[in-house]
Amino acid sequence: MSSEQNPTPDNPDAESRRPGRLTAAAALAALEGLALVVGGVYMLVMGLTGHPDDRSQAVTGGVTLIVLALLPLLAARGLLLRRSWSRGPAIITQIMALPVAYNLLQADSLAIPGGIALAVVAVASLVLIVNPETTRALGITGPGGVREPK
Repeated sequence: MSSEQNPTPDNPDAESRRPGRLTAAAALAALEGLALVVGGVYMLVMGLTGHPDDRSQAVTGGVTLIVLALLPLLAARGLLLRRSWSRGPAIITQIMALPVAYNLLQADSLAIPGGIALAVVAVASLVLIVNPETTRALGITGPGGVREPK
């Protein structure tokens, strides 16, 4: 890989050429990861200090959310560093978020605004991640190893 695809201290100019779309996609993935961490910590604390119906289920749910947060957080870091491998986890995260958003939208509660926000973030992230400019910035080639046209 060239230094243009992976910025180094020797080539600081490469960092400044990161497309805004790539930065926005990384920010949205990081936001999702942070939301999962916050939700997981909340569930964990409430499971340990509150009065849940099932303490072990609350603790397990909290730990699960915290572990699931690793996927979007690692993807966000990879996108910021322009690593081609990061696109896969970023796309998987958004695809997993869509059914969650749908389920939140089916609720008759305050979860509906959360479902709307999650759906908007997931769709916007997908659009940003599959954008040709983002694909080029990550150094991803087209079918047969052919670079996509600029």
